[in-house]
Amino acid sequence: SQAPCHSLLSVFHSSFSSAEMKHPLCTLLSLITFMCIGSKGLAEQLTNENLTTSFLPANFHKENTVTNDWIPEGEEDEDYLDLEKLLGEDDDYIYIIDAVSPTDSESSAGNILQLFQGKSRIQRLNILNAKFAFNLYRVLKDQATTSDNLFIAPVGISTAMGMISLGLRGETHEEVHSVLHFRDFVNASSKYEVTTIHNLFRKLTHRLFRRNFGYTLRSVNGLYIQKQFPIREDFKAAMREFYFAEAQEANFPDPAFISKANNHILKLTKGLIKEALENIDPATQMLILNCIYFKGTWVNKFPVEMTHNHNFRLNEREVVKVSMMQTKGNFLAANDQELDCDILQLEYVGGISMLIVVPRKLSGMKTLEAQLTPQVVERWQKSMTNRTREVLLPKFKLEKNYNLVEVLKSMGITKLFNKNGNMSGISDQRIAIDLFKHQSTITVNEEGTQAAAVTTVGFMPLSTQVRFTVDRPFLFLVYEHRTSCLLFMGKVTNPAKS
Repeated sequence: SQAPCHSLLSVFHSSFSSAEMKHPLCTLLSLITFMCIGSKGLAEQLTNENLTTSFLPANFHKENTVTNDWIPEGEEDEDYLDLEKLLGEDDDYIYIIDAVSPTDSESSAGNILQLFQGKSRIQRLNILNAKFAFNLYRVLKDQATTSDNLFIAPVGISTAMGMISLGLRGETHEEVHSVLHFRDFVNASSKYEVTTIHNLFRKLTHRLFRRNFGYTLRSVNGLYIQKQFPIREDFKAAMREFYFAEAQEANFPDPAFISKANNHILKLTKGLIKEALENIDPATQMLILNCIYFKGTWVNKFPVEMTHNHNFRLNEREVVKVSMMQTKGNFLAANDQELDCDILQLEYVGGISMLIVVPRKLSGMKTLEAQLTPQVVERWQKSMTNRTREVLLPKFKLEKNYNLVEVLKSMGITKLFNKNGNMSGISDQRIAIDLFKHQSTITVNEEGTQAAAVTTVGFMPLSTQVRFTVDRPFLFLVYEHRTSCLLFMGKVTNPAKS
């Protein structure tokens, strides 16, 4: 009985373009593509149609259930050998807990720095990645209608921005480092520098995407470069060292390139991602692609025969019928008096969990979204109690496709997306980005009919247990616990819609 499916695709279109990042991730698919066009075919030539990506078919997860044996023996050695070597070298590096500099107590970073006490380096970076993700979410929410569902995979976006920042210089680099909160990280300890961030992304990739944690989490990185386009060797070397992205020659104007690249992606994802790239602009010079795949199994499974039609309140006026899953077991939960919401933790096998956050009042979602911070999430996690609960959660599947350029611009990253951006660390030729596409899919269901055999406990009378019913709009956050990494987050306003 397996749980959620998540899938994400982000595309960066720019004056340079070509790369592909991959490793499978517990029913989550994430692609991040970054495209650029050289100085002769500037950004305005690119339109959103230049590169599109296909969503997964509705029956994808049924047909593509995966296990930890996803990658056949022998084949995975290429992908994971360098990771295993790295692990042996200095895995303690990510567990080092440094003193926090008392000097940087300015209000903007002050609260966050309090969270740093007792945390490892990699957890600290992820706290700031989450701070960026919550800010990004708020901008997306403001652009959406109140009835829209939302879904993003923050780890993919932060990783893509980390990769790109390797080649940024001057004010262009400063903007990215400020908005992504990388600067806050570097300022937190006298021992931290910019290279520390890239080292930690390397370690994060390693920790998250190793095998045999009970879930499937993979990511593959790659970098495609137009033949004869001058990409700096030190940039290619840094991409390889920190983000496991290999530079490969490409011929973007040749239609055969797309089918060749798609076949390559198909092979790397073991058939899970088909036709990832379509209609690449011939003027493209470089393409960075990041793919993450995640498939998880609930610790407390939802028996399929318990799923039933149930009312879900959309707002004060509307109610819809949804497929409501139901189970019973020991669950961690908390209630937040200040934000007037209830929080439930649903665990996947292997140290990943989904936090479900339900405002008690329908009008409470706005306040919750406005005040969501890493500090608030930590407060929830510390106040959780474990007891037998009956849980009712709607099945849902979200498919989302965003161009994040305007979102990132409104957050303060502007130079990266105009002709005057300084990307001289990537190439001596001028390049600019005009599309950053982020596509994602998540499926949450009972998954699997064997669940019934596991739930031999039965349902106790309600008087002896607590019921947690998710029957109104809610937020969800998916975390990996060892690294404190926010993998995905979103809002389900209507489970019947994608």
